[in-house]
Amino acid sequence: MKGYIHSFESFGTVDGPGIRFVVFMQGCPMRCKYCHNPDTWNFNGGKEYSPEEVVKEVLKYKSYIKKGGVTVSGGEPLVQFDFITELFRLLKDEGIHTALDTSGVTFNRSDDRYKRLIKYTDLVLLDIKHINEEKHKEITGHTNKNTLDFARFLSENGVDIWIRHVLVSNLTDNDDSLYELKVFIDGLKTVKKVEILPYHTMGEVKYVKLGFDYPLKGVQPPAIERIENARKILTVKDNT
Repeated sequence: MKGYIHSFESFGTVDGPGIRFVVFMQGCPMRCKYCHNPDTWNFNGGKEYSPEEVVKEVLKYKSYIKKGGVTVSGGEPLVQFDFITELFRLLKDEGIHTALDTSGVTFNRSDDRYKRLIKYTDLVLLDIKHINEEKHKEITGHTNKNTLDFARFLSENGVDIWIRHVLVSNLTDNDDSLYELKVFIDGLKTVKKVEILPYHTMGEVKYVKLGFDYPLKGVQPPAIERIENARKILTVKDNT
């Protein structure tokens, strides 16, 4: 079994609890307007690894991540579903905390493989781009139905969730939508934290290098008061 990996980060501090080894998988079906990793979109890119090879790389840093763990991000990691499941199984054998950073766009409730995946998944960082389906399509090119159903599935099966929401002025920063998202989150049983991720322009240079048009050219990061407003609306009690 092989997976296609874009890159590793050996000392991640923003992708789950503690210090984490982060695996960025290659390939993503979505085209989020604010994506800062367009270099991970291409399904034909990345370097081949077996799950065992990734674990070997992780174990070099085990002393640093013993109070953290491993987070698999992307791209969209679930497009390489079987690879992720086997990687997490091997990591759990080593006693390492596992986290999955995903949009849930590929989720299919009828696919029993998801039940096997969550056996080895300690935490899901679920990125909800927008609670409104049409706005979600505008931002990503895809419906949010799978994302929201994945959140329900995780909740029903007792898997811890951190909700992530990127705040973009005039795109995702709307009080009515934030309150609607809050209602959805309150209906879930296992949400431990909600993270507001303010939009930034650091990915713009990558679009230039790749020869892509930057969809949000000229859009500025949200004001501090709007960030605090979103946090006030969405934040849940931190039970981690």
